[in-house]
Amino acid sequence: MKILLEEIEVIRGSFSLRGSGNVFEGVHLIWGPVGCGKTTLALLLAGLLVPGKGKLRKEGISKIGFLTQFPEYQITSRTIGEEVESWGADPARVLKDSDLIGREEEDPLRLSRGELKRLLLITLLMNNPDLLLLDEPFGGLDCRERRRLIQKLTERSSAITILFSHDHSIMPRIDYLWEIQQGMLLYRGGMPEAISHWSCPPPYLRSIGQESLSVHFSYNDGEEG
Repeated sequence: MKILLEEIEVIRGSFSLRGSGNVFEGVHLIWGPVGCGKTTLALLLAGLLVPGKGKLRKEGISKIGFLTQFPEYQITSRTIGEEVESWGADPARVLKDSDLIGREEEDPLRLSRGELKRLLLITLLMNNPDLLLLDEPFGGLDCRERRRLIQKLTERSSAITILFSHDHSIMPRIDYLWEIQQGMLLYRGGMPEAISHWSCPPPYLRSIGQESLSVHFSYNDGEEG
């Protein structure tokens, strides 16, 4: 499975995004400040936008899962149970893993954003898409829920997971790093070597030498080991 980006260009009003690169199996972090174009790129990779120039090709990808930054906009059903079913997942399993047992008849829009994001993320993970796109997936979640969902993300294999985020305080183990700067998508490389090319690494990584990183690297909540 892979995604090929060949000199793509997306223009939305006065904003433009350009870039090239190949996305292979593994966990990718696309990092950048708020408003830099992460959501635009996510929409492009999900097939909801088309590039004005260049080519985007997906090879070996038949199922795509996309969780937007605002999950309430993705709701189409009257109840939580119906919503889970509409995504092709088993409501009983999803509600159990989401700590929402007994609430299948409730209106999903009455959930907090954190609860709703947790519900949809677990639903997507159970569907095991070839390409999983997560736009600011941990916003609205406390540290406990972040860690729990990160653990589930690490269980994915033989697939592509792309995280779009401006927050790097708590993340799963990352295989590849990208940045968006001034409208350009830039590939920084594989971890841990990419850290030395990262314009804004997490504070807990700035003081770690490259030699120690090459021995072992676990990108989580700041604990090395």
